[in-house]
Amino acid sequence: MLIDGQVALVTGGGSGLGAATARNLAARGARVAILDFAIDKSQAVAAEIGGIALQADVSDEAAVGAAFDAAAAHFGSAPRIVVSCAGIGLAARIVGRENKLSFDVFEKTLRVNLFGTYNVMSHAAARMGDLDPLYGGERGVIVNTASVAFEDGQLGQAAYAASKGAIASMCLPAAREFARTGIRVMAIAPGLFYTPMMEGLPPEVAEKIAANIPFPPRLGDPQEYAMLAEQIITNPFLNGTTIRLDGAVRLPPK
Repeated sequence: MLIDGQVALVTGGGSGLGAATARNLAARGARVAILDFAIDKSQAVAAEIGGIALQADVSDEAAVGAAFDAAAAHFGSAPRIVVSCAGIGLAARIVGRENKLSFDVFEKTLRVNLFGTYNVMSHAAARMGDLDPLYGGERGVIVNTASVAFEDGQLGQAAYAASKGAIASMCLPAAREFARTGIRVMAIAPGLFYTPMMEGLPPEVAEKIAANIPFPPRLGDPQEYAMLAEQIITNPFLNGTTIRLDGAVRLPPK
């Protein structure tokens, strides 16, 4: 799909991978809506790229539906490009000290990461299916964000790994379901990237983490995620799979 002139919606677009993706799509001519719970950050990025900012909790079905409607009303069309980057990275052992359980962390992580992604994908596909087909019969592209943790989950990452593993697992059945309406579904599994979650770490900790990455021996740049999202959108034969973007890293047990 050609990006120029298309309406795009990016969740988690106020920072990190989402902000880089929103900027990249706008630079290539897309009209971008940024959906983020942190409205102040999304407004700043939207103002920078000439887009619009929408506030919603991605796990709130009604709020996400209203955001899609607002984007369509503003741009005159439902988004043909949707990239889900919203997510949280809570960590907790399944059974912690003094046998403390962590179901609350598990539930919240799946609600935001998995249910939120499913919710956004559902609303996106429902609206894309009503759009006129483009060249080759394509109506839209959905890019979800998994993580290398879906294969390399570390100690304390059971909830996070489960949420990202489910995102990777639903990629193929979603692509098969939406094939009849010309909608592609892909997932990106980023490795260790320089995002707000990493920015808060002491420099020596960040360096130790980066030392585990074979090549290039550094944290990923969010722009590199945006570049892969762009390739997925523009390459019509990419569909139904998860791509690791990780510098060949494999996470150690802890």
